[in-house]
Amino acid sequence: MTAEKSLILDADQVKQKIKRMAFEIYEHNFKEKNIVIAGIDGQGYVLAKLLAKQVESISPIEVKLVKINLDKLAPQESDITLDCDLKEVKKKTIVLVDDVLHTGRTFTYGMKPFLNIEVKKIDTAVLINRGHTLFPIYSLYTGYELSTTIKDHVEVKLSKDEMAVYLH
Repeated sequence: MTAEKSLILDADQVKQKIKRMAFEIYEHNFKEKNIVIAGIDGQGYVLAKLLAKQVESISPIEVKLVKINLDKLAPQESDITLDCDLKEVKKKTIVLVDDVLHTGRTFTYGMKPFLNIEVKKIDTAVLINRGHTLFPIYSLYTGYELSTTIKDHVEVKLSKDEMAVYLH
């Protein structure tokens, strides 16, 4: 028996949400010459790339794209690393990005590398906020708020072939 999946956002809606989030990032950071958009490896990093491209297309802000590598299933046991030197993000505004905010655990661990250096501020951005946070994390930039049960699964597809959000 396969779980039935429902389309939550189609490709045009996903693109619209990303564009709106990019405008919000620009509005909150319009005085900055450059910012760091740091995506959590996987769909979070894909979303970060799309947001970075959109922010640069609508504003004069220069964006440094960074990938955060961590094991989402066992973040406390894994090394959490960036694909750049920490010096490159020091004293910058960081926008931490993931595809779905569920419990806040992944975001919490994703912040770890930035806690060892001085940063200007850390904002968070997610395409889908499920609102079941167990950690004191909220998303400043949210594409879509989705009320779900704990057992529901949200699937985000951000490839060239398919851009959509499904609920299982």
